[in-house]
Amino acid sequence: MGSRTVTAKQREVQRIVDALHRAIAQHRLPPGTRLIEAQIVETLQANRNHVQAALQRLALQKVVTIEANRGAMVAQPTAKEARDVFSARRAIERAIVESITPAIMRKQRQRVATHMNNERNATDHTDRRAIVRELSEFHLMLGAICDNSVLSDILGNLMVRSSLIVALYQRNDVPSCASNEHQQIITALENGDREKAVAVMIEHLEELEGQLVLESAAPAEFNLKQALSE
Repeated sequence: MGSRTVTAKQREVQRIVDALHRAIAQHRLPPGTRLIEAQIVETLQANRNHVQAALQRLALQKVVTIEANRGAMVAQPTAKEARDVFSARRAIERAIVESITPAIMRKQRQRVATHMNNERNATDHTDRRAIVRELSEFHLMLGAICDNSVLSDILGNLMVRSSLIVALYQRNDVPSCASNEHQQIITALENGDREKAVAVMIEHLEELEGQLVLESAAPAEFNLKQALSE
């Protein structure tokens, strides 16, 4: 069976999905933000039908909610959904870490080193958006190099939903992730100690969940066009 041909429409819809994913994952579009089609069309120079298709796809991924007479808005996960997402992350990221061999780490040495350098540079400064981006990218990088596209795709969706949860429920006085724990995971994987790498990852995710204050939070007003233009 030959590979599936991707149409121009599919590529365009994916471009819009990716732009919205990035804006949400980097906390530029917080939970509850209204996603006005006309503004997305103008900002991304996109076709309205393609924007509608992208929003429908994001709704299926539980990243966006669409309501009659109200339109689309960034999802506002409940406390139960927050717990469920982190439970799912523990299962998926355990499987990802368990599948990364020393051979993979050697093959991906440059990619890993570049990311860890970027992560350290971000955490050495005070740009919270850059810190959030690089710390989140660590988890996506492991998904990308584990050589299992299904696990990687599932993790990608969970990471966007995690960003919504962090934006809603995390205390402002705690970091969203810890770079030193990331380095421990990398070192363990390089040494072939996947058991330790899994243990550190699970503890890391439990700590992240423990930083959440799972109570209701009211969304703030944000500028959609500005968020998508960055």
